Amino acid sequence: VDFGEFSCGDEIRKVVQTLEQAAREILTVLQSVHQPSGFKEIPSKCAKARELFCTVRTQLGELKTKFPVEQYYRFHEHWRFVLQRLAFLAAFVVYLETETLVVREEVAKILGIQVVREKGFHLDVEDYLAGVLIMASELSRLAVNSVTAGDYTRPLRISNFINELDSGFRLLNLKNDPLRKRYDGLKYDVKKIEEVVYDLSIRGLAKDAGDK
Repeated sequence: VDFGEFSCGDEIRKVVQTLEQAAREILTVLQSVHQPSGFKEIPSKCAKARELFCTVRTQLGELKTKFPVEQYYRFHEHWRFVLQRLAFLAAFVVYLETETLVVREEVAKILGIQVVREKGFHLDVEDYLAGVLIMASELSRLAVNSVTAGDYTRPLRISNFINELDSGFRLLNLKNDPLRKRYDGLKYDVKKIEEVVYDLSIRGLAKDAGDK
């Protein structure tokens, strides 16, 4: 047994648990936008989420110290899932604020980590893409809840955004199996949002939305 690796893994797991807790707190704040009154609160909820990312930056700073820098991929499995969740949360905050797709550099900045592997602890491109795909299913849920809240313009904007996202992913040659499976889920999200938009147009509400 390599005791160095064992204690390393143990230390990493402890920090990852604190990161998971921080991710849950940010998600709880952002989930409230799905409530009927939540749309009015988007700016304040995003501001609160951004405050909580300060904790995440500190924790990721601590995580970096728990293993030799050149062994990122040796221990990557330990934090891969939580880093994807955090990438999703960062992407969701930026979408709610600007209705645009966050770039990997911006996610890395929000998380206080690097983009380039050579510079140390970084946001792997596949973890970034997985985060973006998790956000897509959150947006399909938001499209449905927008209608319930009487906001008929939002589903159309989400639909355009998700279709552009889908086109972008089609250009990628996804070899990574988990990412490939996640991308298959995007097709379902596209379909779900299209149904919402179709329902609005049948009810004559999409036209009103387009005029606003």
